[in-house]
Amino acid sequence: MPSSPPVPPARRPSPFHTAVACTALALVLLILVAARWSPLMTLDRTVADALHRRAVTEPGLVHANRILTDWAWDPWTMRALITVAVVVLWWRGARALAMWVAATSVLSALLQQGLKSAVGRERPQWPNPVDSAHYAAFPSGHAMTATVSCGLLLWLLRRHGAGTGVWRAALVAAWVSVIGVGVTRLYLGVHWLSDVLGGWLLGAALVGFSIAGFARYEGRGGPVLPRRS
Repeated sequence: MPSSPPVPPARRPSPFHTAVACTALALVLLILVAARWSPLMTLDRTVADALHRRAVTEPGLVHANRILTDWAWDPWTMRALITVAVVVLWWRGARALAMWVAATSVLSALLQQGLKSAVGRERPQWPNPVDSAHYAAFPSGHAMTATVSCGLLLWLLRRHGAGTGVWRAALVAAWVSVIGVGVTRLYLGVHWLSDVLGGWLLGAALVGFSIAGFARYEGRGGPVLPRRS
């Protein structure tokens, strides 16, 4: 019997194409939010109201969430991890990569703060608000910084040839951090769902463009980070 033709392996989307898709979605969401008409507005209010009512009756969980978002998942904590990675890369001689990672982190902060200033809109004030914030910031700085920092660190671990156990542990920690940041910010009543989603999308887009950009730089003869055998 004739053998069946081999099935080609499924192609994974490249970091560049993933970044383009995330950018397009974030741009649409940004325009709608800036125009004060977000398709998530009704869902925003529903989710926020439900979480607020739950938070009022569970102050202990609110306190735990504040500790997580103000310390473990705070943007400055995430940037400190990137700073450590940059120092290690510089010490190992991968100075181009160190500068690239540092520049990506700085660009993320500048982009988030710029958009936050340009797209400020008053958030609804619920009875007995959990948080005193008066404005919902698009995109969420916590969500965007966590996505960028965890994405860059995972990329560096993959390039460095981290073992399967280390890679899986890091992947789980990254997912828990990125998703956890969004959940806690919503639970505390600080951000709307659209803000968190925008932070995730823009963070993923920036990581994708950074990875694709450095790969292009390496292809032009730039220095390559030594890999473990």
